[in-house]
Amino acid sequence: MTPLRLSVNVDHVATLRNARGGAFPCPVDAARAAVAAGADGVTVHLREDRRHIRDRDVERIAAEVETRLNLEMAATEEMVAIALRLRPPACCLVPEKRQELTTEGGLDIIRAGPELVDAVHRLADAGIEVSIFVEADPAQIASARQIGAQAVELHTGAYADAPPADRPRHVARLRAGAQAAHAAGLLCHVGHGLSYETVGPVAAFPEVEEASIGHFLIGQSVFEGLPAVVRRFKALIAEARAGQAA
Repeated sequence: MTPLRLSVNVDHVATLRNARGGAFPCPVDAARAAVAAGADGVTVHLREDRRHIRDRDVERIAAEVETRLNLEMAATEEMVAIALRLRPPACCLVPEKRQELTTEGGLDIIRAGPELVDAVHRLADAGIEVSIFVEADPAQIASARQIGAQAVELHTGAYADAPPADRPRHVARLRAGAQAAHAAGLLCHVGHGLSYETVGPVAAFPEVEEASIGHFLIGQSVFEGLPAVVRRFKALIAEARAGQAA
């Protein structure tokens, strides 16, 4: 079974900084600390309204932190231009609404216009691994492959937010999505809302190669410290993978 990378999303370190203004806490320092604690990558979502991560944060992480940077972004001309200038190892194209508190669901590739296809091709031609954030829907996954994406990130929010009794059906849906991605020749990632309690079942899918975790991880760091939380997630992921392999 391939190793599963933990990509730490540091958006909400920037949220805390922006609430007060100034430079503290610094998401670049958080990215360094996460990598030093064993994270395999760092994720940031540069939103149109710059509500948390800002351009300079992305520039500094790309230049100063030796890690796999995953830039989450809408498929807009502005964001594609930024990605083409910075050339991060990976970009994940996500839906974005100005009014939403957080990303509310997967991108509807089937109904998307030519702008999405153009963004995928331009990013891929620049040597950037292009992922699309989708629901675990075979039709959406097949569409991601058809337009040239190299990976999909399965939206785990509904599963993570569900009562424990309802989670098995969400796990089954996500497992089928991971299998569909693998069958289509796509890399498979997971992300959104994952916690200590919910990461294990999806980390056990052998097709999954990366988990992006942010809000819970940064919030729990208030109580335990960022390095300790990163190490615990790494241990939970390793335990899930070992259990699947046994």
